[in-house]
Amino acid sequence: MNFKKLITYIFLVICLCLVQILLLKNLALFGVAFCFIYLLVILSFPISMRSFPLILISFGLGLLVDVFYDTLGLHAAAATFLAFLRPYWLKAIRPNGGYDDSNNPTLPDMGIGWYISYSLPLVFAFSLLFFIADQWGTGGLFGVLNKSLFSSIFTVIMAIIVQLLFFKRRRGI
Repeated sequence: MNFKKLITYIFLVICLCLVQILLLKNLALFGVAFCFIYLLVILSFPISMRSFPLILISFGLGLLVDVFYDTLGLHAAAATFLAFLRPYWLKAIRPNGGYDDSNNPTLPDMGIGWYISYSLPLVFAFSLLFFIADQWGTGGLFGVLNKSLFSSIFTVIMAIIVQLLFFKRRRGI
């Protein structure tokens, strides 16, 4: 990773964490859909990134959000789980020719269909673990699945909007 990409990722981390902490903390669409936009950072790291640094970065991001949300490690655990699943999911949805080393798993690089099939199951796994741990014994299975599904859809839609507005588009898209 060159210096320019490193600065870009640091800026992305700062911006999305600030948006998550300052704006989205108390936002719940219809009381069931929560937006976890900081997951866009974890999802947009390069495909070739090794698992261990990704897991450490994800844990740190989740812990940072936990500090401001007072959730006692729920974000850290769920973000670490997301980072753990990411390489396996990338292998499962790999195209026939494999991935190009210059591509990142973002909407402008890979396209809308591939991005939805990449991000929605990972965000759902994050949400499911988060809400199971959050509502352990009190929310019931239907409440957990309801919040997980609608939060995943809301998060992926917001991630797509952010990428369309702020990420650099490739020529021809």
